Amino acid sequence: MRFEFATATRIIFGQGTIREVAPLAAEMGSRAFVVTGRTCQWAEPLLEQLNKQGIKCVMFNVPGEPTTTIAEAAVEQARQAKSDLVISIGGGSVLDTGKVIAAMLTNSGELEDYLEVVGRGKPLTRSPAPYIAIPTTAGTGAEVTRNAVLGVPEHQVKVSMRGPFMLPRLAVVDPVLTYSMPPTVTAGTGLDALTQLMEVYVSNKANALTDGICREGLKRAARSLRRAYENGSNRAAREDMAIASLFGGLGLANAKLGAVHGFAGPLGGMISAPHGVICARLLPFVCEANVQALQRRAAPAVLLAPLLLAKQTEGLRKSEAAGAALARYDEIAQLLTATATAQAVDGVAWVQELCEALKVPPLTEFGLKEQDFPTVVAKSQKSSSMKGNPITFTDDELMEILKRASK
Repeated sequence: MRFEFATATRIIFGQGTIREVAPLAAEMGSRAFVVTGRTCQWAEPLLEQLNKQGIKCVMFNVPGEPTTTIAEAAVEQARQAKSDLVISIGGGSVLDTGKVIAAMLTNSGELEDYLEVVGRGKPLTRSPAPYIAIPTTAGTGAEVTRNAVLGVPEHQVKVSMRGPFMLPRLAVVDPVLTYSMPPTVTAGTGLDALTQLMEVYVSNKANALTDGICREGLKRAARSLRRAYENGSNRAAREDMAIASLFGGLGLANAKLGAVHGFAGPLGGMISAPHGVICARLLPFVCEANVQALQRRAAPAVLLAPLLLAKQTEGLRKSEAAGAALARYDEIAQLLTATATAQAVDGVAWVQELCEALKVPPLTEFGLKEQDFPTVVAKSQKSSSMKGNPITFTDDELMEILKRASK
């Protein structure tokens, strides 16, 4: 077994840790480019603390999910301000935008040079400007991931800028900052965190270290997501979800995701739904499709190819892999339900019930139409995340998932 594990240079977790940011920022730079969302109640207190440290600040607001246009404008503004430090405080969109700004401050060329799929996909050659990531939601884990996702409106797709240099210098995860999330945001971001933990755990690139992180994250999300949704000021539930989100980010940065996120990239570029909501709606149907397909493909290989030895050997290999993935779904079911005898189907039912309780809307409410399905499937099959799924879905299987998630 060989694997690598990379993360932010330093992670600080805990209630009230936002107060530690300004003194640490002063050690990294004197001209901060501070990125926030459309609104952020924590931005003003942070700016006051930074000013007391003698740090000059320039603000930039990300009004929604980031696009290449927004990122390019932010980079230009940061360059004009001669910023030597980037600080993001907000949700995953804000954190991803900050990563791009920090990277482009020190690397030459245009943003397009470094984008996957629609760009040239060149690697970053220089370390970014010091970057501090402070999440105010509990979902993406973007504070510890090595990529930034940007929408490309002209191509109707979301793509990544990716590389080991993009990991933040400092990630500060203060659960208190998530208390103000309304129930709908708590549901979407929380289910995104749950999705990431589940997909990394059954990923064909999982390893011993991501396994342990995901198991702990799944236990915490299972016991606390509904409680955080029902009572946003529940301290223990918010802390659990902040940890689950952080652990999901650690996992996806060091393994691969799966079909939910394979769909989410193309869908995010085509419909006006938040990333977390897309993942939340797809999750139960992808889980069910995975379990059913794995059960079919875990049939005894001798029945699949009784006459041809080469095919029989390949059938055995695939059957063993499918069986191992099914066992992982059994483990997930046991973690989610806190029942030692639970099986994969019980986990699927638990996820379906949770999504119904959290009132996740169908994708048709965000503009997805049946005539879009073939385009979504074609784009999804090419996505990086789809390649991490424990099995390879056929186009028909993907089409069926979309149909169910749309209703």
